[in-house]
Amino acid sequence: MKIRDILAKEKPTLSFEIFPPKTEDKFELVEKASAEIAKLKPAFMSVTYGAGGGTSCYTVDIAASLKAQGVTPLAHLTCVSSTRKQVCSVLEELWGHGIENVLALRGDIPQNGKVEKDYRYASELIAQIKKYGDFCIGAACYPEGHVESVNKTADIKHLKEKVEAGCDFVTTQMFFDNNILYNYLYRIREQGITVPVIAGIMPVTNAVQIKRICSMSGTYLPSRFKAIVDRFGDNPAAMKQAGIAYATEQIIDLIANHVNGIHVYSMNKPDVAAQIKDSLSEIIR
Repeated sequence: MKIRDILAKEKPTLSFEIFPPKTEDKFELVEKASAEIAKLKPAFMSVTYGAGGGTSCYTVDIAASLKAQGVTPLAHLTCVSSTRKQVCSVLEELWGHGIENVLALRGDIPQNGKVEKDYRYASELIAQIKKYGDFCIGAACYPEGHVESVNKTADIKHLKEKVEAGCDFVTTQMFFDNNILYNYLYRIREQGITVPVIAGIMPVTNAVQIKRICSMSGTYLPSRFKAIVDRFGDNPAAMKQAGIAYATEQIIDLIANHVNGIHVYSMNKPDVAAQIKDSLSEIIR
């Protein structure tokens, strides 16, 4: 099923993300975690492509496995380290497995700095996918602005270019203050961007995640969230419980304010996904 059709129903949806293993010996563990999350019957599940496409060889396999289990898969596809020929090969493989949803991303610059010259922006990848076949195309958006953008106005301009290139919906980078998203939605709607926006939520279950998040994206942390980390960061069990509770409260507030699409960055943790799903059982019914 195409995700644009799922979102068109305008009902609360809950989806989860899976990322492939970095090494082949971990594939079975990730596949098992993926199957456990699939049992929760999410609206769809996304499968990442890996930084620089490093784990791209597993993306199609996991997405195909999810489809076989009756879950709609969303396969990530990055282009910064790929040629157009390589992208066409991946698209052909996805199409062959009946996978019709793609999240088109530029991708992070690899640590070795090696990039191909066929693409500069995600909008160019979106345009290519649009021409290739009847895929439902998603893209990323950044309520706090992309770290490489000159400013938020320029960032929204790039988002509009993605929409004009053919993307059907966008998913946000994680955020911890819902007001940031509400302000962002107002600004992009003013610019005529009307595609559905799915809110990306990260349940922070350990203090190490916060350090990584801040170093990579500069995400704003509200004082209420900082207090949770300060109080429970040294107690793994308490931090996990508090992090799940905070994310759940975020989701409830978002749905109450008619942000129906919720995508949880569940970090391959079936128990985290299950706890959030259970806490929202009546809200997303």
